[in-house]
Amino acid sequence: MVVASVVVIAAWLAAALGALPAGRPALARWAALVAATHVAATIWPAFAPVVVAAWLACGLSLPDGIVGTPWRRSIAGLGFAAGAAWAGYLLVSGRTPGVGQMIAAALGGAAIALVAVLLRCPKAPAVRRRTLQWVASAAVVAGAADAVILATHELFSMPDDRLPWLFAAMATLPLGVLAGQLNAVAKQAEKALVESVVLAGLALMVVAVYLVVVVGLAHEPTEPERDILLASMVAGLTAVLLALPLRFRLVSFGRSMLGRRGQTPEEALASFGARMSRAVPFDELLLQLVESLRAALGQAGAEVWVGSGGRLHLTASVPERPDATLILSEKERLVVGRTRIGGPAWLTVWLPKFVEDREAPVRVAPAAHLGDLLGLLVVRRPPEGVDFTEEDDRVLIELARQVGLALHNMRLDSALQASLEELRQRNEELQASRLRIVTAADASRRAIERDLHDGAQQHLVALSVKLGLVREILKDDPGVAAELLEELRSDVQQTNAAFRELAHGIYPPLLRDHGLGEALRSVSRRVALPYHVEVDLPIRYREEVEAAIYFCCLEAIQNAGKYAGQEASIEVKVRADNGLLRFSVADDGQGFDAKVNGGHGFVNMTDRLGAIGGRLFVESAVGSGTTIRGEIPIGGER
Repeated sequence: MVVASVVVIAAWLAAALGALPAGRPALARWAALVAATHVAATIWPAFAPVVVAAWLACGLSLPDGIVGTPWRRSIAGLGFAAGAAWAGYLLVSGRTPGVGQMIAAALGGAAIALVAVLLRCPKAPAVRRRTLQWVASAAVVAGAADAVILATHELFSMPDDRLPWLFAAMATLPLGVLAGQLNAVAKQAEKALVESVVLAGLALMVVAVYLVVVVGLAHEPTEPERDILLASMVAGLTAVLLALPLRFRLVSFGRSMLGRRGQTPEEALASFGARMSRAVPFDELLLQLVESLRAALGQAGAEVWVGSGGRLHLTASVPERPDATLILSEKERLVVGRTRIGGPAWLTVWLPKFVEDREAPVRVAPAAHLGDLLGLLVVRRPPEGVDFTEEDDRVLIELARQVGLALHNMRLDSALQASLEELRQRNEELQASRLRIVTAADASRRAIERDLHDGAQQHLVALSVKLGLVREILKDDPGVAAELLEELRSDVQQTNAAFRELAHGIYPPLLRDHGLGEALRSVSRRVALPYHVEVDLPIRYREEVEAAIYFCCLEAIQNAGKYAGQEASIEVKVRADNGLLRFSVADDGQGFDAKVNGGHGFVNMTDRLGAIGGRLFVESAVGSGTTIRGEIPIGGER
């Protein structure tokens, strides 16, 4: 038992070292505890029951080393109590544990640990589930090894002392724990579990065959028979161990004879589907796809073409080819997009670009979504290579379907990102527009206050002073009083005109009472340039719509008066057209570079129209005049 215990202790220490970097010190502590019980059992064989108890508690703690639930802690405590009591009895009586008793105890503990692992495995995260799967693989191998050891003892009375060998077989368990902690091999847990079940099943089959042979002899094998049976059994077990690796080598050799190396078509299909579910950049995903296609289907080369609207670009190719573009007509795009897969004859008609050698097998699978052609998968084989099979075509069609779905999703994602960016920009523009509107409103109030204070208020003060003078001199000098009253009449008219001008700047009465036509024609009195107005509106529109058009036109007219030049003329047009209310203010003056220049007036007009869903357009060039156009959706009349 010394050698067996040393092997198990070394394995457990390796598992502990492997567990610590993964951040599971609890599992490392269980490894140290099991190692300590093995040391004790090596010195005092009576401690063997405690080893079984330690293994049971460790199994209950998998995969993270934490015995979390009360029932798990209770079972672990009962196991240690029973093991300690059994070991104490053996020490006091001076006996050693029987092999059959230890096997029964180990099987019972293994069954309990297996149930605990099965309960935890479905709920465990992926990383911990891999640990459980590796431990299960190791347990299967250990169980098969113990079965072989017991069978050889029964058949050939070898080994004489079974217990050390049975304990040695348990070294695979800590090795399984270690494998579950190493990132390099942890991802192979599912494959390892399947392969371990296959190997264990084959080994048990060999043992069962030899047991049947011994039973068929109807007597205990003699020495010569025993040697022959043992040698043949060892040969059978060796064949089992070498069967799977040898099979893989032979299958690979057979594929190489057919000109196929690397992945199988099914593996290429599965691997692409797995990579699509991860956060792999799409360009890298396509490059991996063509490499897989080259290895699995097209030994002479593979290509992926991507595009839309009948214009496809060579995105990835192995071996690498120069950049190329394929332009399809509308009919070709519809036919190719609805085709599942195309061979040389079909390609000669619809895609002759891909027929480089009429003797070489080639396949083109369109990557489409709902009949919309989004790309092409192209695979080629050398002229002396074997032709494509129906299974190859099926795999290529499925790959093209997945690529089409991925391209469609990528297009939707790009459109979503563009929409989000547009919304972000519009939100920023809206916030800036609101700030400008508030600032303009405050400035307008201050301007009204200044005009009242400096204009109309001064007239009223003058009127008040003159009225006081009239009252003082009316009795003494009626002639002078009459002259002052005449001046007062003139001052009242001037004051009325000042108030009318101020009110016209706030909201013109003509616009409110008579509409855009009369309001815009009245502006001619304040314009020094030749001015023509053409308003063709069948009905009146909402006040905010008419006000927005009026003040935008007024702003444009004032700008033309300032910058167009003395020889220019102005033309204003307003009309309703296809659900839009359109206006334009055009001059034939000096013009300016609309891409460079733009003052506050354009910003104010843009904000005013944008507040009611309208848009502003500025067309101008140096020496070619200026045209300001705007349009507002017609939302209602009054």
